[in-house]
Amino acid sequence: MSYFTRVAAPALVALSLALAPHSGVAETLTLQDPVAVESLSKSKQTKPGLYITAAEAGRVLEDKANVALIDVRTPSETMLIGYPVAAAANIPSKLIDPDLEFNAKKGVYMMVDNPTFVAEMQAWLASDAAAGIDTLMIMCRSGSRSAAAIGKLVEAGVDVTLYNVVDGFEGDKNDTGVRAVNGWRNAGLPWTYKVREGLWPGHN
Repeated sequence: MSYFTRVAAPALVALSLALAPHSGVAETLTLQDPVAVESLSKSKQTKPGLYITAAEAGRVLEDKANVALIDVRTPSETMLIGYPVAAAANIPSKLIDPDLEFNAKKGVYMMVDNPTFVAEMQAWLASDAAAGIDTLMIMCRSGSRSAAAIGKLVEAGVDVTLYNVVDGFEGDKNDTGVRAVNGWRNAGLPWTYKVREGLWPGHN
């Protein structure tokens, strides 16, 4: 049994919890520093066309009780690289499967879609933890994986307002290849390595 199968199989339980999509899409947020779509790479753009920087996401979370931050990176990333203290949940859109062929050119293990991502998101939205939430800010490392995750949610008809955190947790790379330009961590917002119980719902 592969790592992917062992990790993903328990999430199938979420399929039975995937109730009707959350009702009542919220109005869009009034942002102090709007993101211009023309400044974004295609990989960061989404069908809803709603974007927010990590720095502003931190401010919004302090002011808006109806908004939640969802981290869609792998659980390994949240544990070893860190995650926002304010994250409501870590629900990975993709998982690393070391049983797949290693990409020597890029120096990475390949990532595969989490087949129960949408079901897990629906289950979380139907849970007590999401009571009153009608807007989600989706975060990954630097904004591309989160955009793809939003695409999956839109395709599935999940009816919450979806913002892409365009610079993610680690931010974009500078000229030397270091992720030190922007992002949650570089904005000086609260983050931690310590994984709290229930961060990945249904897997604790």
